[in-house]
Amino acid sequence: MKRRSLLTGMLATLGLAAAASFGMAVPPPATAPAAAGPKVKKSYTIGVIAKSTSNPFFAPSHTGAKDAAAELSKKLNTSIKIEWRTPVSEDAQKQAEAIEQLVAAGADGIAVSASDAKVLKSAIDSAVAKGVAVVTFDSDVPESKRLAYIGVDNFTFGQGLARELGKAIEGKGTVAILAGNQTAANLQERVRGARDVIAKEFKDIKIKDAYYHPENPQDSVKTVEQVQAANPDINGWIMVGGWPLMTANALDKVKGKAKVVAADALEAQIEYVKKGEVSVLLAQPVYDYGFTAVTILMDKIVSNKSPKDPIVKAELVPVTSANAAEYSKNWAKWLGK
Repeated sequence: MKRRSLLTGMLATLGLAAAASFGMAVPPPATAPAAAGPKVKKSYTIGVIAKSTSNPFFAPSHTGAKDAAAELSKKLNTSIKIEWRTPVSEDAQKQAEAIEQLVAAGADGIAVSASDAKVLKSAIDSAVAKGVAVVTFDSDVPESKRLAYIGVDNFTFGQGLARELGKAIEGKGTVAILAGNQTAANLQERVRGARDVIAKEFKDIKIKDAYYHPENPQDSVKTVEQVQAANPDINGWIMVGGWPLMTANALDKVKGKAKVVAADALEAQIEYVKKGEVSVLLAQPVYDYGFTAVTILMDKIVSNKSPKDPIVKAELVPVTSANAAEYSKNWAKWLGK
């Protein structure tokens, strides 16, 4: 995702008054004075609500949000504060309460990754009705009044995972889908995409089932081990989230029995690729989720400008043994190491 171009586009809309504060030359007025630029407040607050702090997937989004806030604070000569209101474990009701609390406290904008679209819709709509801009990232609430969604096309994501596994098992066998939270719209779209590709492109592959579980390493590993033990014919796993790979030795009971492809490419997950236990990871630009969310929100708040397309698509990056070492270097920056 070209986050710099998004930022540049935003700054281009701020007008002459803002331009002067950036040290840019301002031409003298013509016969009529130029219209005044948007008024920039002394400070802004942007709330960021990811799914859970126990899931390290979201840590780079927090870093990206803070980096965007720092950069825009300097350019706009203001102060932008990031309020990180993510629950410890997944809880859509706590996310909804965090939205309400942020609105009550006077937040200017909110970015949220929805654990349950149905639960969060009313909280988002209420925030927007009260003049607070809301964007979603990673997991959308498409029926809400949110300003934009930043993330991958999850149906395409699932298709990509299925194609990678199909190649890994040479187009034959029985596969299982590790599916996470059954109420998360983004994950269910990935499951649907995976089923679509297997049905249409791999006639010699059978899907045993999609298996749901709490989105944490312990429960996901337990699910994989139980399913694999009960179904020794499984020779492939499509993990629409990489939860098991966040802990050591997660695939000990799968090694030599099944190939694995998974979503995302966190530090711990990349180690499984390096060891040859995972064939491919499809990585999301998770740092850019936070950076872009704050940029879009400030564009709306300061200049009343909405994205041309409310779906801001992110591109997936395949991580294999060939590029795993190089890709892992990103994490030093994303985690502030």
